[in-house]
Amino acid sequence: RKLRRGGVNLLAGRALVKHLFPLVSAEMFNQFDVNAAESHGTLPLAVTGDDPASYLVSYAETYLQEEIRAEALTRNIGDFGRFLEIAARQNGQLTNVSSVSRDAAVSRQTVHNYFAILVDTLVGFWLQPWKLKRSTKQVSHPKFYLFDSGVARAMAGRVAYPLTEEERGVALETLVLNELRAFTNYAHLQYPLFFWRSQGGVEVDFFCETSDGFVAVEVKASQRWDKRYNRGLNRMRQELGQDRVACYGVHPGKRPANWDGIQVMPTNDFLKRLWEGEILPA
Repeated sequence: RKLRRGGVNLLAGRALVKHLFPLVSAEMFNQFDVNAAESHGTLPLAVTGDDPASYLVSYAETYLQEEIRAEALTRNIGDFGRFLEIAARQNGQLTNVSSVSRDAAVSRQTVHNYFAILVDTLVGFWLQPWKLKRSTKQVSHPKFYLFDSGVARAMAGRVAYPLTEEERGVALETLVLNELRAFTNYAHLQYPLFFWRSQGGVEVDFFCETSDGFVAVEVKASQRWDKRYNRGLNRMRQELGQDRVACYGVHPGKRPANWDGIQVMPTNDFLKRLWEGEILPA
């Protein structure tokens, strides 16, 4: 979490903002368990504690009671709690404010304000769509992600249950995205992250421009990589130039493979290479 209280000299040129994230795979060495991280996230006590589910439920309740109420960020904690569950259940999906407003039974403006609270308290963030071409029809809605997959499941009321196949895909995306965010912050890289999706549903989960070109990452929860998963990555290479885009497929499989220039690898292998500086060059 970002250090935002106390001890900060705000005189011009003296303010220094540091971001702290949950534990990352590189900090857990050989004890990192992808399945556990998908289900319960990587907050320290969720990793080392005996009852991660109870801890995460307590964390979510503490956030509502201590952070939100104590800061008086909203007067109606009941409406906010209902919104929070809906937002958590839509973690990693295209965010339609009107739909969230309808489901939470609050106004659109209130939904905008509630999302702003999540961003301001560092519980969530927006992943913006990247514009592939001015003439290309593509999705313009951003995606909203919570900062930890375990917290997302706790706020959605799902942390007590085994991951469903549908949940596993989003949980793995959330895990990989937050590792990418942590790496760019800790390595002091000024590479903003995006996603891309066409109106026809062709997409790339994560995308950024680096000093060496472009990097595109597709994440799938399937044990076996299918060639249809390469559609978005191949589209990126066609549009930007095959030699300018480093494409990666990440999934829970056990063996790396190369699909015509797309490097497909197990999640652990990808994260190891990420923290060794091989995915996003400085």
